[in-house]
Amino acid sequence: MAAYILFIRENPVRDAAEMATYGQMNHSNPPDPKLSALAVYGAIDALEGAAPDGVVLLQFPTVEDAKAWYNSPGYQAASVHRKKGADYRALIIQGL
Repeated sequence: MAAYILFIRENPVRDAAEMATYGQMNHSNPPDPKLSALAVYGAIDALEGAAPDGVVLLQFPTVEDAKAWYNSPGYQAASVHRKKGADYRALIIQGL
């Protein structure tokens, strides 16, 4: 059953250097063949409520695969910089 990780950036980036480090670290990590990026900071048309500053939607085959990627040492090392660079919410959503 598919699973999705949704990252919601609540406010504009507060530290561009930290976000650049985050991006560089993510690109240097080995690619996860189970990860499919479905949306990465595309245009947002808010239908209800205020639009967030940015959204990333990733797809995985299972919730376990999503958790394994999120909790991997490589991603956890990079995520420190994301958290310093901007305010995010991150959720795992089980698909149908």
